Amino acid sequence: MVPILPIPQMIIDKYCDYPERQTQGKVIPTISNQNYNGYLKEVAIRAKISKNLTSHIARHTFATTITLEAGVPLEIVSKMLGHTDTKTTQIYAKVHEKAIMNGMKNLMGI
Repeated sequence: MVPILPIPQMIIDKYCDYPERQTQGKVIPTISNQNYNGYLKEVAIRAKISKNLTSHIARHTFATTITLEAGVPLEIVSKMLGHTDTKTTQIYAKVHEKAIMNGMKNLMGI
């Protein structure tokens, strides 16, 4: 079980009448990894990001910047990523200065 943030929930709601939702249990239309990476490349161009964006980079960014650096515990991130063992998730758990500072602020109750 993963709580859904407001924007993804809006996307899910947009496809509430999606036929494959009823027949195949898909929440939203799915595309190939190749098409997905193509769309990420287009996003990078429009956002003037020089890095080659891929689904792997997006997953890594979610795991590190969005969750771990925000203080979400490794065990929870592991579940959100669908990992059965937290050792797999530790690959994403690079220690960043920001994460250290946030951890210390939480510890001190700031």
